[in-house]
Amino acid sequence: MSDEHLMPVYARQPLAFARGHGVWLETAEGESYLDALSGIAVCNLGHGHPAVVEALREQAGTLIHTSNLYRIPVQERLAERLCAVSGMERAFFCNSGAESNETAIKLARRHGHARGVETPRILVMDNAFHGRTLASLSATGNTRAQEGFAPLVEGFVRVPFDDLAAVEKAAGEYPDIVAVLVEPIQGEGGVQVPAEDYLERLRTLCDEQGWLLMLDEVQTGNGRTGEYFAGASARPDVITTAKGLGNGFPIAVCLARGEAAEALGPGSHGTTYGGNPLGCATALAVVDTLENEAIPAVREKGERLREKLREQLEPTGLVREIRGRGLILGIVLERDCAEVVELARDQGLLVNVTAGNVIRLLPPLVISDEEIDLLATRLGRAVAEFARRQEAS
Repeated sequence: MSDEHLMPVYARQPLAFARGHGVWLETAEGESYLDALSGIAVCNLGHGHPAVVEALREQAGTLIHTSNLYRIPVQERLAERLCAVSGMERAFFCNSGAESNETAIKLARRHGHARGVETPRILVMDNAFHGRTLASLSATGNTRAQEGFAPLVEGFVRVPFDDLAAVEKAAGEYPDIVAVLVEPIQGEGGVQVPAEDYLERLRTLCDEQGWLLMLDEVQTGNGRTGEYFAGASARPDVITTAKGLGNGFPIAVCLARGEAAEALGPGSHGTTYGGNPLGCATALAVVDTLENEAIPAVREKGERLREKLREQLEPTGLVREIRGRGLILGIVLERDCAEVVELARDQGLLVNVTAGNVIRLLPPLVISDEEIDLLATRLGRAVAEFARRQEAS
C-alpha cells in the first residue's frame, strides 16, 4: 500500500496500527506501543473500551442517521447530560473541535449584532489554537499555521495569554469587543497553564464589559484535568469541546447559557451529520463512564506521573519545568527536542513535541499505576539518549 493518493498535509511517522486495547496500540506485526497521546486527547477511556464498543454496536444495529430535520431522543438526552455537568443550558452538536469553535464565533457575532454592535470583535490570545477552518484559524495565534491562507477572517483582537492588564487595555481601545475566546490551558501552545485565578478574574472583566466568556475546552474537557470541564467554575457563557467526547467517534458540541443560549435560531446555523444517533449514543456512554469510572482518579494519577517523571528526568539536566494539570502535562526542555518523538518511539512509547521544546503527554485517563511508571521509565530513557546526543554534537 502507498499514501501517494493522500494530500500530503501530515508528516506521518513510519507506523500503522492494527489493534488497540487500553493504553496500548499494536501493529499488524505484533509490536506494542504505550500510547501517551490518546490519539491527541481523544481516547480518554483508552482503546477498545467495552462501554464504548457496546454503545457503538447497539446503536449501529438500530439507527445510525436521520438528520436534524427530526427530533433525535438520544441527542436530547446527551444535551441534558452535558448541560448538567457544565452548568450550561443548551447544546449544539457538530463533528469537530474546529466546528464547535466556529459555532461559538458565529454565536458571539450574532449576540453582538443583537446588541447593536455593527462590527463585533472577539478577544483571543497569543499562541492559542482553535482549529483549521478559516474563522477558527484566524482566531488561532500561530502564524505558521496561518501561512498561505490570507486573507484571514477579520474581527479578532489578540492579547497575551494570562495577562489581565492586556485585556483591560484592549477593552479601552476596542469598544466593539463582544466576547473572549480562551483555552483554560493552551495545549498546542506548549501546555501553558495560567494563574489560578485567571479565568475567574476574566469572568469579572467580562461581566463589567458586557462580554461573553467562551472557553475552548476541545482538549481540556471530558475529564482531562480531573474535572469534567477545566474552567466550568469560572461560570463561562459558552463552552466548546470535542476530542474526548466520543472517544474516537467524531462528535463535538458548543454549550451555552443565558443570552448566549438564545443567540442562534432556526436557519441561523446547522449541520448534516452533527448529533446523529450513532454519535450521541456513543458520547452518552463515554460521559457516563468518564464520570463514574475515570475522572475521580485523574488528579491522583497526574500527581504520580509528575513524581515519576521528576525521578526519571532530573538526572538528564535538560528539564526546565513540568507543567500541566491532571493528565495533560508538558515537559519543558532547555532546547528544541523534536528528536525525542523518534527516540521515545524506539522505546515503545508514543509522545509528541509542541512549541519546539515541550514534550506533551496526554495518556488515557484509564492508565494504571504500573503503566504510569512504565511511561516515565521509557520517556526517561528517550530523554537521556537525547541528552547524550546533544553532548556529543
